[in-house]
Amino acid sequence: MSYFIYKITPGDTPTAKTLDLVNEHDSFREAKQEVRALRMDQPAGAPHIYKIMFAGSQGEAEQKLLEVREQPIAKEWEK
Repeated sequence: MSYFIYKITPGDTPTAKTLDLVNEHDSFREAKQEVRALRMDQPAGAPHIYKIMFAGSQGEAEQKLLEVREQPIAKEWEK
């Protein structure tokens, strides 16, 4: 399993994202350092974000990134 670094550009809808594979690392430490550097070099107000995804393959990583998760229901005492 590897750590995949993706540049994610949002689309018109939450499911319409553009995923660009930036790099792949075997260790989390290397992936984290590269993502931090990419985020630091990113201009202010840039529409894209960088994420690390741990997966067995590139296809699995992209599938996880494109999943739409349900928003958690806030309990009365959590508001």
